[in-house]
Amino acid sequence: MKKSSVLLIYTGGTIGMVQNARTGALESFNFEHLMQQIPEIELFNLNISAVSFNPPIDSSDMSPAHWQELVQIISDNYNVYDGFVVLHGTDTMAFTASAMSFMLENIMKPVIFTGSQLPVGALRTDGKENLITAIEIAAAKNADGTPAVPEVCIYFANKLLRGNRCTKRDAGSFDAFVSNNYPPLATAGTTITYNHCYIRPYNEKATLTPQYHMEQGIIIFSLFPGIKEDVVKAVLRSNEIKGVIFRTFGAGNAPQAKWLIEELARASSEGKIIINITQCAGGSVEMERYETGRQLIEAGVVSGNDSTVEAALTKLMYLLGKGLPTDTIRRLMGCNISGEISAPEKP
Repeated sequence: MKKSSVLLIYTGGTIGMVQNARTGALESFNFEHLMQQIPEIELFNLNISAVSFNPPIDSSDMSPAHWQELVQIISDNYNVYDGFVVLHGTDTMAFTASAMSFMLENIMKPVIFTGSQLPVGALRTDGKENLITAIEIAAAKNADGTPAVPEVCIYFANKLLRGNRCTKRDAGSFDAFVSNNYPPLATAGTTITYNHCYIRPYNEKATLTPQYHMEQGIIIFSLFPGIKEDVVKAVLRSNEIKGVIFRTFGAGNAPQAKWLIEELARASSEGKIIINITQCAGGSVEMERYETGRQLIEAGVVSGNDSTVEAALTKLMYLLGKGLPTDTIRRLMGCNISGEISAPEKP
């Protein structure tokens, strides 16, 4: 039987860093050195290749231009490898994984993001287990030969999570990521247990269609008690803003101030797309539930359902980047495109 093949893509991040002996700061080092730190990889009965961003970047510097580079690498190698493992800094990993779930349109192979909280050279590093298991998952196949996990995921701290369903919750714990509104796709103990009912089904007719343009005229805007009218106007009336991820209270509620509703309605009528996302760690927006939410519907605000902020942002960037009509984008934001929300699949 032909060996499975996996491409490792090193973008940067703590997993590939070494401590500067003089300053104590963490600095990126050559990807080959990373492989030397984890000789166990050689025990896999796999064909494993590696490619690295040049130069590697800190995840805080991640941008849509880097997402385009990552899409290009995966697209160029899509027919060569059975799966992909992306090594990425944790700070923006959920943003990049969410973006890839949309930009890699119709992806039917595993793209597993992972990284670490400590460098692989550290005595108590979490990087070795994360990388080794991510490789195993990227290469895993069902009995019929189809990929076990044909979608974009994050593997961290013994859990495989859907990439556009999770967020970083802790800067100091090995268990850094959480998926509050969707169960893990797999858990790793002495064996890897796949929760097949939660994994997106394989579609042999799907053809990867990479998308490269992401609209950057979007802002994440959070409400808070006492927010000033002038601040809201400055955001909503900006000609540079095409869309707003509007972080509201509870189940999608906002103050009943007349000026706020008028500004939201004005922005919507001008073609700006405003997506309602709860500030809560879990749960969903239900604008029909309270009067404070229903007034947002009347103002043209669109429900983000139970989406994470990262998924809502990148989904809107992706849809705007495709140049679709405003009404179509508003409709699609309420549809499940890539497993990102608990809603029906797009028609």
